Amino acid sequence: MCAKPKKNNQNPLTISEESGTLAKLMLNQILSYAQLTLAVLLVGSILLQARGSGLGAVFGGEGNVYRTKRGLEKRLFQATIVFAVLFFGIALTHAILS
Repeated sequence: MCAKPKKNNQNPLTISEESGTLAKLMLNQILSYAQLTLAVLLVGSILLQARGSGLGAVFGGEGNVYRTKRGLEKRLFQATIVFAVLFFGIALTHAILS
C-alpha cells in the first residue's frame, strides 16, 4: 500500500505573493541605502556652509560683510536644499511602506 501524502492545511504563499514580498524587501533596502547616502551628503553640505565664514573665508576672503552667494557657494546652497527635499521624501516613503 502506498501512503498518501498528508495535505498541509496551511495556505502556502503563491508565486505572486512571494515576488511581492521580495520586491517590498528589496525596495526597503534600496530606500535605506538611499536615505543613508543622502544623510551623509546633507550633513557634508551643511558643514561646508560654516555660519559666518562661508566658502569665501575658507580661501582667505572676508566673511564679515553681507553679500550674495555666488559661484560654488550658491551651488552648494542649492544642492543642500535638493538633498534636504530628497531626504524628506525618501524618509516619508520609507515610513509609509514599512
